[in-house]
Amino acid sequence: MDDNDFMRRAVELAQQNEASPIGCVVVLDGKIIGAAHNEVEAQCDPTAHAEIVAIRRACEAVGESQIKGATLYSTLQPCGMCSMAIIWAGVRRVVYGAERHQVHPMYFEDRHLDTMDFIRDAYRNDLEMTGGVFAAACAELYWKPGDNPPDEVQTNL
Repeated sequence: MDDNDFMRRAVELAQQNEASPIGCVVVLDGKIIGAAHNEVEAQCDPTAHAEIVAIRRACEAVGESQIKGATLYSTLQPCGMCSMAIIWAGVRRVVYGAERHQVHPMYFEDRHLDTMDFIRDAYRNDLEMTGGVFAAACAELYWKPGDNPPDEVQTNL
């Protein structure tokens, strides 16, 4: 399996939550060890982003609090909270689909910081980021930059 295959799986997971379609898989040694879609509403937990839930499941699968050497695949560029969890979990590589400029700003809590700022500030020169994998398919999951989503679905605004 390659980046596209793992990202397809993340898209499938994202499609399981129409209201907040973010999907994530964590891969170690070519095997998926953690997978999730956004579970914020289902768990009544603002930290239950797909990336956080997938990291929790991956750590549980390996029996460690870190998943060093793992690759995390997300359908959307990770937010600040998820970026910090990725750093603390020891993830080596992040592959994401849709980028900030391809989706409505409501998906990001801060319009002035970029995910890469968190990584640079964490002194993780071993953390590799690859964006835009399966980008068009991932971007189709979300409201677009010029869209006017109804107030009840807007987040982080």
